[in-house]
Amino acid sequence: MSTGTLIAIIAVIAVLLIIIGTGIWLAMRRRRLQEQFGPEYERTVEADDSRLTAERELSSRKQRHKDLDIRELPAGARERYSTEWKGVEEHFVDEPGRSVDDADRLVTRLMSDRGYPTEGYDQQLRDLSVEHGRTLEHYRAAHDIGLRNRNGRATTEELRGAMLHYRTLFQELLGDRQTRHDAA
Repeated sequence: MSTGTLIAIIAVIAVLLIIIGTGIWLAMRRRRLQEQFGPEYERTVEADDSRLTAERELSSRKQRHKDLDIRELPAGARERYSTEWKGVEEHFVDEPGRSVDDADRLVTRLMSDRGYPTEGYDQQLRDLSVEHGRTLEHYRAAHDIGLRNRNGRATTEELRGAMLHYRTLFQELLGDRQTRHDAA
């Protein structure tokens, strides 16, 4: 076998190893993103032109999230938020529309106190998706009902559903396992 043939074979093997390695790396990255983002992964893929573009978007969310100063709340702050949430729920019977608006404001304030930027709903979704991708649909549903409420088109049953959706995200953001256990 000539030296030229041997070099060609080695080059082909090297290229194949690079292709296989890249494929394995992409598959592992995809699996990690799917595990981390949960249903938000599929939602982002469906909304984008390609899976690769969607995965880049999710990776950029992860990078932005690393740069944020996300923090747990001290026990006293969690207790104050829990008390305030109970008050919002108690007022639902008398003023369901106002309670949904109050729940939205309380969740937004909790996000802010945890270190999430709250400059806009779409950015909130992207920032929350990194750690809370499994409960993001609750936030979307509650937000949509809240918009219908502000336009006077939400039923009391829809408003009740919005409160349940807000509660799911609230409890996860609060990070209080006892509150989540009590709600279950």
